[in-house]
Amino acid sequence: MSFRDNLRETLDYLSIEQKELATKTGLSLKTIENYVKKDSSVPSADKAVLIAQALGVTVEYLVTGKNDSKSDISNFTTKNNELITILTKLNSYNCEIISSIAKTLLGFQTGKKV
Repeated sequence: MSFRDNLRETLDYLSIEQKELATKTGLSLKTIENYVKKDSSVPSADKAVLIAQALGVTVEYLVTGKNDSKSDISNFTTKNNELITILTKLNSYNCEIISSIAKTLLGFQTGKKV
């Protein structure tokens, strides 16, 4: 997979809009859009670092799709699976409480009401 493919996959997985990534990185929306386009170029190292940091992955992951570090996208999946396993064991009342807490935390993290 290419940088573009890995970037798109990560944005989709994390439910982050290109505009939000532009804000987090300080790069223009047009620049981010160019990296996501079909015939896109690979960003310079400094821009790739900004993007990777904003997404919580490594540049290596964005470039190669592989990574042994803890920020690898597969570790996100493992963590999500652990959460899903826990949630399936809770009753519906407790799931609603956890959902409310998660939405509140996401709102603090993104600065948007969820």
